[in-house]
Amino acid sequence: MNAGSALVARMGDHALAGPLGSLDAYLERVSRIPVLTRDEERALAERFRSEEDLAAARQLVLSHLRFVVHIARGYSGYGLPVGDLIQEGNVGLMKAVKRFDPTVNVRLVSFAVHWIRAEIHEYVLRNWRLVKIATTKAQRKLFFNLRRMKKNLAWLTAEETAAVARDLGVTPAEVTEMEKRLSARDMSFDPTPEAEEEEVYSPAAYLPAPNADPAFQVEEAETSDDDSDRLRGAMDRLDERARDIVQRRWMSEDKSTLHELADKYGISAERIRQIEASALGKLRGMMVPA
Repeated sequence: MNAGSALVARMGDHALAGPLGSLDAYLERVSRIPVLTRDEERALAERFRSEEDLAAARQLVLSHLRFVVHIARGYSGYGLPVGDLIQEGNVGLMKAVKRFDPTVNVRLVSFAVHWIRAEIHEYVLRNWRLVKIATTKAQRKLFFNLRRMKKNLAWLTAEETAAVARDLGVTPAEVTEMEKRLSARDMSFDPTPEAEEEEVYSPAAYLPAPNADPAFQVEEAETSDDDSDRLRGAMDRLDERARDIVQRRWMSEDKSTLHELADKYGISAERIRQIEASALGKLRGMMVPA
């Protein structure tokens, strides 16, 4: 196991488990973790980098969890659970710790912000819509910037669209297309109607049934009628007792038992079973089309 993988495994119970339980308890616990000084941070980072000291890496991660919470709360407007956003940000923090070079004169918090935001961005784009709203790097940048730049829910005017396009270095058409995607709402393919609704309309309601072809329906009806006619003809060719046994055992809603029929005809239940089996065999033979 390399240092990065070991770090993720070691930190799993401490850094990531919190948001999955009580969020308030996690936030309170994180706020009590001391913030490292520059010298303490550098010493821990050097220990992890040179000796693969996972205890040092763990301390680096824990001391920056409050920073992840601060960033994750900035994405609460996307309607996703804050706990999940924090968890994704924690993954980014651990990736940053793995790659952090203490010899560069920069604090870990400044280096980690890119990795934290990157993980949160990926989570938002995966979960904000059922259908992916942004797939290319340019679309992702436009997605987050346009969300931030729009001041209200109204559609942008032509002048506002052009201004946004200039600021973000894209075409007005790209801004308009992304605005459409942002304004769209997911629709369930086959939603359950609300209690007060008598019926509900959904994409599934407009799909043709597999047997909607008129030719198929006519063929099915004719086949059913033909089967019924041949069954009636075959039943008429049975003797009266065999026909009655089959009808009472298979065609009646209130089906008779072998013992009830045995009492009726004064024979054993086993003899009724034999007559039934023989009659069914004759019917199968007579039902085969010529």
